[in-house]
Amino acid sequence: MTYERFAYVYDELMKDAPYEKWLMILTAKLEQYGIGGRKVLDLACGTGEITVELAQHGFDVSGVDLSDEMLMVANEKAAKLGLSIPFFLQNMAELEGLGLYDCVTIFCDSLNYLREEADIVKTFSRVHEHLKDGGLFLFDVHTIYKMEEIFHNNTFAVNDEEVSYIWDCFPGEEAYSVEHDLSFFVRDNDSGLYDRFDELHYQRTYPVEQYKKWLQQAGFEVSELLADLEEAPVGKETERILFVARK
Repeated sequence: MTYERFAYVYDELMKDAPYEKWLMILTAKLEQYGIGGRKVLDLACGTGEITVELAQHGFDVSGVDLSDEMLMVANEKAAKLGLSIPFFLQNMAELEGLGLYDCVTIFCDSLNYLREEADIVKTFSRVHEHLKDGGLFLFDVHTIYKMEEIFHNNTFAVNDEEVSYIWDCFPGEEAYSVEHDLSFFVRDNDSGLYDRFDELHYQRTYPVEQYKKWLQQAGFEVSELLADLEEAPVGKETERILFVARK
């Protein structure tokens, strides 16, 4: 997967993402579980949107991503705001050497980009190693319902002045997986013409009980499941589940 051009239109495409909701949940859960520390590790941070928000709200935050291009955008964003945020180029399944944190996050269904089960198992283990005793691990994933009923064989399109795209979704090879075939059309400000580039992304999810099993094997206690980023139980048509796990 390459993000060389995708990174620079990512924020435009994600402008309606519930960043404030993730921030509110993180803040509320730290208070709920009596965690006084504010040291946070934001995995799969992308262009640093949530990372920067956390820093602006007084958190001692570091960001990690697999894409050098994404981290370049994140660094530029932090620098413009006068923020000093450490960003690290690492694979979350191979996370190492970053110290201990009060909370580790993987938001925006980024865990679903791990194609192999073994990588999820390794990620949970590496997160556990980077958490203080009693620390929280927060992450959200797409549900099986969303994969099969919302994504599979559907097309989404956006036609904006600066960035437009066509997004086709197909069932992947593995169970509960999806291939995202995206065609972007990005306006060149000098010529007024549109450049096209294509991306193929792959996501895979698992039954809730499987995630719970992997978390418990890694040494976590699964404290809560939030449906669609709300304080609500998971139902048949829940599209996103946020896990709250504690070391």
